[in-house]
Amino acid sequence: MKVEEAKYSIAEIRGWFIDKVVSVNKDYQRSSGLWPASAKSYFIDSILRDFPFPKVYFHERLDKALKKPHREIVDGQQRLTTIFDFAEEKFALGKNAGEFAGMRLSDLPQELQDEFWSYTVSVDVIRNADRANILQMFRRMNAFTLPLNAAEKRHSEFYGDFKDWVNRTLDKYGSILVDWKVFTSRQIVRMVDAEFIADVALAAKEGLVSTSPKKLTKIYADYENSNGSLAELDDKVWGALDVVRQQLSGIQGSYAVKPHIFHSLLCALMHNKFGLPDVAVKTGIQPSGIWLDNPQRAVAQIRELVEAFETRSVDKYSEFVNAAAEGGNRAPQRQIRVKWLCAALQSELP
Repeated sequence: MKVEEAKYSIAEIRGWFIDKVVSVNKDYQRSSGLWPASAKSYFIDSILRDFPFPKVYFHERLDKALKKPHREIVDGQQRLTTIFDFAEEKFALGKNAGEFAGMRLSDLPQELQDEFWSYTVSVDVIRNADRANILQMFRRMNAFTLPLNAAEKRHSEFYGDFKDWVNRTLDKYGSILVDWKVFTSRQIVRMVDAEFIADVALAAKEGLVSTSPKKLTKIYADYENSNGSLAELDDKVWGALDVVRQQLSGIQGSYAVKPHIFHSLLCALMHNKFGLPDVAVKTGIQPSGIWLDNPQRAVAQIRELVEAFETRSVDKYSEFVNAAAEGGNRAPQRQIRVKWLCAALQSELP
């Protein structure tokens, strides 16, 4: 068996497909049509923005009748089928494509159409191999990959509107999680940022509940086959992230950007503005109808709280300090943290 790396343009690969020089080997592939519209749109948008995608694999064998090589797609059917469908005007891009939403290929600026056709696809071409060789190759490759964590499993299992919303949220606000050092690069590679955003969305919908893999999986599943509105999450989660970026940048470098405290801060902002389910009852803090009272005072009071946690000072804020130290994702500790952070945002710390 011999594997050689190659690079081909979309125009080349589609030409081969039309001429039947390339075909799909269904023995290796999941059925076509698996990706919903949102996944197809996000994938094409990635190409239009010149992001790479994982390489595809061709098995090249000799067509003895024609005395010509024939290539079968053994990995990458969904990606290439989506590319071919977009090239044939079979679908328009969705809202996750930003300024390209609603456009088919022919609607795009000519320069961008040209870039689409010339986009380079990385391909590994397998030669001198039979089916057993190819299966063994993939089995050996998979043996050296890390097991998927819960967040990665959700993003490989689901393709619905919620996954799409998480992706759009990270496209829009992911720089906060990186630049403010909420998560390390290693954590972000393992999609911990996606899990964090899903957890904030869970709070926006259900209040300050304890997080579990089952609950996070359910929120993905709830939107998998429905067209339920995500506008509430745009208002609450995106709104809170906008406030953090625009008005609370002074908390950078403090313990306020530790993931569990940052989560509670976003929840406190959402509760102040909109009221989260059952939070007023459990914390005694009523929504104020605004995100925060005064940005400068809010930053100062948030830093005062987290400095007490950092130094384990229990003189004034022992309840917050203990809740910040005890549990990251449990409801009782979250309720206490949010109560104190709401007070800080409302400039009402004692």
